[in-house]
Amino acid sequence: MRVAVLKEDNCQPKKCNDECHDFCPPVRNGQECIIMDEHTGKPHISESLCIGCGICINKCPHDALIIENLPSELETDMVHRYSMNGFRLFRLPTPSKESVVGILGPNGMGKSTAISALSGRLIPNLGDWLNQEPVWEDIIDSVPKGELRDFFIAVQEGEISVAVKPQNVDRLPKRVKGTVRQLLERVDERNLFDELTVALGIDHLLDREVHQLSGGELQRMAICATILRDADVYFFDEPSSYLDIHERMRIVRIIQNLAETKRVIVIEHDLAVLDVLADLVHIVYGKKGAFGIFTPARSTRQAINSYLDGFLPEENVRIRDKPIKFQRHQDRVAELGSTVVSWGELTKKLGDFQLTAGEGAVHRSEVVGVVGANGTGKSTMIKILAGEHEYDEGWVTAGATISYKPQHIDVDIDGSVQLWLDSELGPRWRSGEFNVNVIRALGVDQLLPKRVKKLSGGERQAVSIALCLGRDADLYLLDEPSAHLDANARMEAAKAIRRTMEANEKSAFVIDHDVYFIDIVSDSLLVFEGEGGVKGKATGPFNLRTGMNRFLSGVNVTFRRDHDSRRPRINKNESRKDREQRNSGDYYSYDA
Repeated sequence: MRVAVLKEDNCQPKKCNDECHDFCPPVRNGQECIIMDEHTGKPHISESLCIGCGICINKCPHDALIIENLPSELETDMVHRYSMNGFRLFRLPTPSKESVVGILGPNGMGKSTAISALSGRLIPNLGDWLNQEPVWEDIIDSVPKGELRDFFIAVQEGEISVAVKPQNVDRLPKRVKGTVRQLLERVDERNLFDELTVALGIDHLLDREVHQLSGGELQRMAICATILRDADVYFFDEPSSYLDIHERMRIVRIIQNLAETKRVIVIEHDLAVLDVLADLVHIVYGKKGAFGIFTPARSTRQAINSYLDGFLPEENVRIRDKPIKFQRHQDRVAELGSTVVSWGELTKKLGDFQLTAGEGAVHRSEVVGVVGANGTGKSTMIKILAGEHEYDEGWVTAGATISYKPQHIDVDIDGSVQLWLDSELGPRWRSGEFNVNVIRALGVDQLLPKRVKKLSGGERQAVSIALCLGRDADLYLLDEPSAHLDANARMEAAKAIRRTMEANEKSAFVIDHDVYFIDIVSDSLLVFEGEGGVKGKATGPFNLRTGMNRFLSGVNVTFRRDHDSRRPRINKNESRKDREQRNSGDYYSYDA
């Protein structure tokens, strides 16, 4: 089975000479394998006539074509197809009673299409894209007897109602006006307003305007609004974004409680959260913007380990060139170079909030992970080091040049990603180690023709990381670089940051809440303690194990190592392993 996909945003017929058509061997032999549209000038590719030679892919100057060979048995598993050379989806996840079903996979693989199909907003066409009015009977007949078929029958008969938490909660202030109380009372169909606002820790925000909320507050409000709806199935798209680990564990408990009486599906890129939250996991793989394939559900541990390994043994499919590995961390103090920046006895007051920091320093080739609860001053500290905030007391050594990636990325560029990179970095990003280790590793090379204003949150994040690492500086400050990135992109970003610092003998501070990301990227940890929005204290940097033990003891969460992949795994509260580690003070175990 051959799949030919045209990336509409990349195809620019006015800026090419129809190379895909002119160099196609079947076309040269008189077959209508590629026909140029009279109105748009874009190609229509016949998959049955295509021989899969790949010449059109290589000749296209704008990287607008994808041609892939797929197993023939998938032909009967096609759920939906958008157009002749458009995206197509194979198979669907199955909502299960009394279980949290997780979905794991890169962005652009059809997760949103799957949710639309399961919610009834989209009637799948089973690949017959010319059929403008598909019917549920055909869909139901195509699904084997079982839980998914029963679910579709209920959808057809109007017996299934769905509540969906959107992915990009930072866009909510543009869509919703009024106070938090007004919004939540309007959607409270289960009479759980008081109970749920307290459980999510947003009861003190009820009289605040929606546009005044932080990212983490918007996330908790969106989760609350979703659960307050009286539905049969609840979809949560990236519920952990912007939340610190304490808040992530809180929403894990709330969603698991919901799953005792409702069907729940969660799309989550924080693998530590997914590991403890989901009972079953569907992996979705494929080609971004071209096709997505859902695997049958498997146990959470098996799914995450297979995903990290990059190989699905049941399907005999490799989904990544190299596995993602977690290594045993070694103390690199002896390998570190001279001090790049140091500070001591810092204080900074912002309104009612006060930040204090003891003495600390960062050295050449060192990556300092920054961890702590939301509102304890992590971003404030970074801005002090970046020179964006003046400190009230204490000292900071001057002289280091800074490259800073802020938490919220606001870009007002009316042009392509390539223009953005050229304007910021000049020609150096186009070749050499930086192009291989950062631009290609983050997938930015695939975004070059795309307009900046059309970038998704994850795409904008990847470009912003590349821009930060591409500037010539002594110290790189990255505030929540994993936000909006899928699980694979997070690991690639972590490795890109490490490679850049080690290869160029530079230093970095990285603020993040994803423990996997921090584990891969960090040599040491700067730990923030205190009360969110009131006071914060920065201590360290410590070596990774000491810092994690100090941080996690305050959060009251323990991590163990997986036997096979060595990835950190959250222990279930009050389990035997949890009690053992808590009693020994080993909150972040290095033993598999």
